[in-house]
Amino acid sequence: MGPNKQAEQLRIDGNTYFNKHRFGAAIDAYTQAITLCPNVSVYWTNRALCHLKRNDWERVEEDCRKAIQLDNNLVKAHYMLGLALLKRQEYAKGIRELQKALDLGRGADPKGYMVEEIWQELAKAKYIEWQHSSTTRSSELQSLKEACESALKEKQIHDMSQMEGFIEDATTAHVEQLEALREVFNKAALDDIPTEIPDYLCCKITLDIFHDPVITPSGHTYERAVILEHLKKVGKFDPFTRQPLQPSQLVPNLAIKEAVEAFLDKHGWAYKVD
Repeated sequence: MGPNKQAEQLRIDGNTYFNKHRFGAAIDAYTQAITLCPNVSVYWTNRALCHLKRNDWERVEEDCRKAIQLDNNLVKAHYMLGLALLKRQEYAKGIRELQKALDLGRGADPKGYMVEEIWQELAKAKYIEWQHSSTTRSSELQSLKEACESALKEKQIHDMSQMEGFIEDATTAHVEQLEALREVFNKAALDDIPTEIPDYLCCKITLDIFHDPVITPSGHTYERAVILEHLKKVGKFDPFTRQPLQPSQLVPNLAIKEAVEAFLDKHGWAYKVD
């Protein structure tokens, strides 16, 4: 038996061990396959998945990076690498890898289970990133606000010392300036205060913010995976208009997708998932 066939048999053996949750034995099998055929990317991603199951994130990262060197279009490799980077709290890099995995997954199998799984992890990472930046902004705004209020107080004391007989006018001016200052800071904090997501950015079926919106010939927009599930399990018709509808008639709604991305960029709290 040649090395390629031996390696493939070892992969099959590794899969069997993996399905039985014998991750150590699976790692040994995949390692032997890699030794025989180091340029087969699936052996690296399979072993990475075993390391993931054992929470060995350093080795997950190592194997995924090797797999990506061999094939930069591996959804699972970018996905697991993203998770490993998030474990190290490298949020920007982890989010970048998860976004790459999501884009590749949507192109390969838009209704596949991994697309939703990747989106959920990406949303959680984005939300954590927003929490960190929001906390930093809030602290910085509070410090700046206190400094401005202190400066106004000093100005009031100075003005009152220079305006004998006009103390009431100086006090009124100070109150007005203080109110204006607080209004400015309140407005600056608005983007970080959760509100309702606009209806037009949400799927009519799930009521959740769009991830991958598609539009039907009747003009209604749905989440791709959700409408595809409806067409498969309920029937080939638009759930709102009841008009006949085939999967091939669904078209990406790029305008809504761009609007969702713009909204999420400005309101990171909307990434929160249940």
